[in-house]
Amino acid sequence: MVALDLRGVAGYTDFFVICQGNTDRQAKAIHDGVHLGMKKSEGVLPRRVEGVSEARWILMDYLDVVVHVFTPETREFYRLDQLWGEVPRLPLDPDELSELAKQVPEAASA
Repeated sequence: MVALDLRGVAGYTDFFVICQGNTDRQAKAIHDGVHLGMKKSEGVLPRRVEGVSEARWILMDYLDVVVHVFTPETREFYRLDQLWGEVPRLPLDPDELSELAKQVPEAASA
């Protein structure tokens, strides 16, 4: 899981968050967790969501942050991580994010 800092490079968002599930079901579960977590902790819903039905590449547009959830094959095919080359990368620790999610009661049980 990584965040790409696109400030000063892209005019439509500040960050891409890129993560993956091993299967389409896991990708959908990640989507559900992000959606619920953002709604409960920040009171924010995505402006637009695409790809949930197939769940190979789910895009969640929160304006300043765009979340991309991939299956491994789709992530490898599109190589979004490499597309942005020299932009700063901010590693995200899934364990830290899991701990934060546990602080949101519904996210922990979803």
